[in-house]
Amino acid sequence: MKYNKLLLFPWMISALFLCSCLHRAGEEKISSDVVMNPNTANGKADISKLPAFKFEEEIHDFGKIIEGEAVAFEFKFTNSGKSDLVIANVSTSCGCTVPTYTKAPVHPGGQGTIKVTFNSIGKRGYQTKNILIAANTQPNVTELRIKAQVVSPGNN
Repeated sequence: MKYNKLLLFPWMISALFLCSCLHRAGEEKISSDVVMNPNTANGKADISKLPAFKFEEEIHDFGKIIEGEAVAFEFKFTNSGKSDLVIANVSTSCGCTVPTYTKAPVHPGGQGTIKVTFNSIGKRGYQTKNILIAANTQPNVTELRIKAQVVSPGNN
């Protein structure tokens, strides 16, 4: 009997782990049917009908900031393409940089934002962080960048 309980325990832990990873509370999922991939095997994709990002700026420099300070910037964009722009995901090169972004489809000519907050706790010197945007554009990954010079308190 004791042997059976020992065998059952790892299975119960595995089941709990898998069930907890299926869906995060409050997370919206985007249906895959709204994202088009124009790449074809023959390389003759019609990208003229795709959405496209047009950012006001792609690199933002915060300048000098004091270590421990959290700063934020909002990258503004326009969909300069001919169909709805859908952002599937925004990721950053460091856990110290947190993105929030427009989740609803952006119609042609419409505008959206990608806001990034950089927390400089534990950071010193020149910092560059990359923001990668996965969307239904061509290319399907767009890169933004933030920069800052983090100085110690009293050394500004």
